[in-house]
This record gives sequence, structure tokens and C-alpha cells, in this order.
Amino acid sequence: MPRQVKASDTEKVTINLGYVDLGRIDLLVEEGFYTNRTDFIRAAIRAQLGSHSGDMTALIERRVLDIGLRDFTRADLEAARDAGELLHIKVVGLARLASDIDAELALATIGSINVLGALQASPEVKDALGTRIS
Repeated sequence: MPRQVKASDTEKVTINLGYVDLGRIDLLVEEGFYTNRTDFIRAAIRAQLGSHSGDMTALIERRVLDIGLRDFTRADLEAARDAGELLHIKVVGLARLASDIDAELALATIGSINVLGALQASPEVKDALGTRIS
């Protein structure tokens, strides 16, 4: 089971909003409904995700995806290499490849990476796996 992602483990997202929408958000903030713009945007995103929770569950089950934080250690990749297996990483959330995983081991053991969220790996590993990351 994947571990939970801490609040400090977040990804920054930039959006463009029209002036009217931004003004409406600012009005709600000024009136105390939300502490700031970010608080409003997070609440809106969570509400939308919540409205699609049934669909999301079905999609995740159909695609056989890990949810949350999925760490891959050097030992995980070495075990796959020793077993002659090729990993196909599918994560909704955050996938992390340990810093001691080198490009050679990653190429030998990872067939594909599909992350809906964020991938953390060394620049060398990301470069080596470039065509395998979608």
C-alpha cells in the first residue's frame, strides 16, 4: 500500500483566470469565506474531484494504477532485474525513484512510466528514460 504524501510534498500549478473570476474569488476571501486565493482554489479542485469520485475509482481499477506516493528503491529495481522482469510504473500521485538508482539500472528494469501527478528522479535517470516516460 502506498504511503500518504505529506502536505509539504506538493507540486506547484499555475493557472490563468479571467479578471471577473479572480475578482469574485477575492470578494469571497475578503468576506472571510476562504483565507486566501489558494485556499479557494484547493477547495474548488477537491470539490470537482469529489464529484467524480465514482468515475475515478472505476478508472483507477481499470488501469491498475497505484494511488498516492510510490517509492522505488535500488533494491526494488535490482530484484526486478534479477527476476528478469521489466517494470511498467503507473501512478496517480507521486512516483519517486531513489537517488542511488543510476541510468543503467533504470534502463535495464523500467519498460515504461506513466505518472498522473509528478515523477521525482535524478536528471540522468529522467534523461535516460525520456522515451519511456509518458
